[in-house]
Amino acid sequence: MKELEIDIETQSDRDIKKCGVYAYADSPHFAVTLFSVSVDGGVVQLYDLTSGDVIPDEILNALVDESIIKRAFNVQFERVCLSKYLHVHYPEIFSGYSINEDTVHDYLNPRSWHCTMIHARYLGLPSSLAQVGEVLKLQQQKLNEGKALIKFFCVPYDYENGVPLFHNPANYPEKWELFKKYNIRDVESELEIDRRLSKYLVPDNIWEEFYLDQEINDRGIAVDMEFVEAALMLDGQAKAKLSADMRRLTGIENPNSVYQLLDWLEKQGYASDTLDKAKVKEMLKTAKEPVKTVLEIRQQLSKSSVKKYTAMQTAVCSDQRARGMFSFYGANRTGRFSGKIIQLQNLPQNHIPDLTDARNTVKYGYYDEVEMLYDDVSDTLSQLIRTAFVPRKGYKFVVADFSAIEARVIAWLAKEKWRIDVFRDGGDIYCASASHMFGVPVEKHGVNAHLRQKGKVAELACGYGGSVGAMKAMGGSEMGLSDAELKQIVDDWRVASPHIVDLWWSVDRAVKKAVKEKTTTVTHGIRFIYEKGFLFIELPSSRRLAYVKPKIGENKFGGESVYYRGIGANKKWDWLESYGPKFVENIVQAIARDLLFYAMQTLSHCFIVAHVHDEIIIEADKRLSVAAVCEQMARTPAWAKGLLLNADGYECEYYKKD
Repeated sequence: MKELEIDIETQSDRDIKKCGVYAYADSPHFAVTLFSVSVDGGVVQLYDLTSGDVIPDEILNALVDESIIKRAFNVQFERVCLSKYLHVHYPEIFSGYSINEDTVHDYLNPRSWHCTMIHARYLGLPSSLAQVGEVLKLQQQKLNEGKALIKFFCVPYDYENGVPLFHNPANYPEKWELFKKYNIRDVESELEIDRRLSKYLVPDNIWEEFYLDQEINDRGIAVDMEFVEAALMLDGQAKAKLSADMRRLTGIENPNSVYQLLDWLEKQGYASDTLDKAKVKEMLKTAKEPVKTVLEIRQQLSKSSVKKYTAMQTAVCSDQRARGMFSFYGANRTGRFSGKIIQLQNLPQNHIPDLTDARNTVKYGYYDEVEMLYDDVSDTLSQLIRTAFVPRKGYKFVVADFSAIEARVIAWLAKEKWRIDVFRDGGDIYCASASHMFGVPVEKHGVNAHLRQKGKVAELACGYGGSVGAMKAMGGSEMGLSDAELKQIVDDWRVASPHIVDLWWSVDRAVKKAVKEKTTTVTHGIRFIYEKGFLFIELPSSRRLAYVKPKIGENKFGGESVYYRGIGANKKWDWLESYGPKFVENIVQAIARDLLFYAMQTLSHCFIVAHVHDEIIIEADKRLSVAAVCEQMARTPAWAKGLLLNADGYECEYYKKD
């Protein structure tokens, strides 16, 4: 026995879409109901655990044998669920991993588990089994009836004295037989996908990265649930007070009703067809009382960020740690992570100066004090969301992140010398950019300081070919500049960064040549490879980005663009367009991702509990030095010779933005 292909069906009273697989399997009402397995690609065997079937010992032992590869589509689900199953039913054979001080001991070691979904993502394919089956035109397609059957058998249909009630398979034999066929079919589909993708192997170093990702997900991060519960209570009080104020000012029955409020606004002479954030913000510029106050209340009532407290409440496991918040290769154009459940990647920033005092005032439930001291209760709660994450007792957080990582990478790739010099000398890239654009010295808190903001906006907007629209999106409109002025800034930035502009169009030419001639081209140390219906972009790290079925087509300007198959904004498999600057954006962000992983692997002996963009959060021994972490993080890998990295960090007793 060398490999197992596995698919399981389960039941739990927890909503997996909201809480994730870790909290789902952590429920006392969790159970594995069906277990289908293929040994070494052979005929699929199904074990109905609801009818007394027993999984053979050789299969059970294989689950914990790290020399035997276990495969599944989204293997994290199978591994976590089977960890729980073995822990409860076969404790004599179950074993976790890592050291006793780690918090991953309840889970099977991910090292012998390979994920077919990750294989698909690595090749630019969709993330769902059904979609991959459709794209590859499999003979063994996933059965469409599955979704309804999962809802019928895996989700409680009712509760009795707080106990969830599930449909008994014995009472629905026809449905259950179909569900068993569905379970078997999933394994058959996965086997066929594995065979189809086997000619494009996932490199061993990517699996090593995946194992580290799984370890971080297994470890989770502690949540101060006392603080979370208090925050939700105060939010309820704030919402009730705001709703009462809204009713008093407007006379409308339901303050949350968009239609009722729009009707009231029209009667006040402020007609609108929407109340989205941008429109409310625009209306506030000219609104008079009582409309101004009403719109401000609307803003506070519509704050969604406090929903993250509810997400924490839902996702936390019995040991008060939130797990499974990171999706490996979630962005398959770059291989970057995507966030799940609580979504650490878009947490609100904190600007409250007395953060600890504010946090304690909320934690102890002092509503009146919060309202009096901080005015906007909802905004205060929003700013305090990060602080809900805490290290376990006896530990601290060490937070470290890369400084201007994308700007450093693109300067290194393009060999834009003046930019590299800025980083070497420890300068401010926004000041330096403004200085080069406008031909005058710019200092952050000194001469021509007002130009720094223009430099910052230009840096954020222009690096990947952005023009006036990108400038506006990055805050250019708020500077009170006309389109002509914004266009001039774009032109000035491009003149100041000629090597970056050259990088865009060198990449554009290299990609088009590779696709047109079905060949391999090279520019700026990046290889562009056409191979068997794929365009591969090989990065300095040797990792490849994949673009499916690339072709040359006409763009809306009458010129040439590269088109490829991928998941579009509509979440459907579609033709997508790209060109030089967009490819450069993918390349730069992908290299930044590789640098983050190199840093995490360098620091893997530490307890990494989370990472946010280019930031690593470590649950650290009190003796661990921030300087030592930053020094390790700023190490340059051998494949990035000449790239200047820098990392800054701090320590804290709860997560915050320093």
